[in-house]
Amino acid sequence: MPIFIKTEKFKDKTLELSNIERKKFLFMHKEWVKDITKSGHYICSGYLINEKKIPGGGGLLILEAKDYLTAKKIIENDPMIQHDLVIWDLQEWISIDGNQPKF
Repeated sequence: MPIFIKTEKFKDKTLELSNIERKKFLFMHKEWVKDITKSGHYICSGYLINEKKIPGGGGLLILEAKDYLTAKKIIENDPMIQHDLVIWDLQEWISIDGNQPKF
């Protein structure tokens, strides 16, 4: 099954939220990821840090789905997207040797 990569960065308005407010949305995102996993899709989500281990580089999500439209439909239900907190992009990943990872 094809692999899709979603990259994202917080919008300025997200960075202006209090830590408590941001944590609320991040918790919702984590619960959403758990629900996707329970539905049978492979999904892995995390955030990016710099060389000093400081977050702020954005997020990366890996998703297995039957096609782009299915992946996009799933991704658009992410609470971070639904609450307009991130700028995001979704692309299909193609292995250079043609092998797909075994999840």
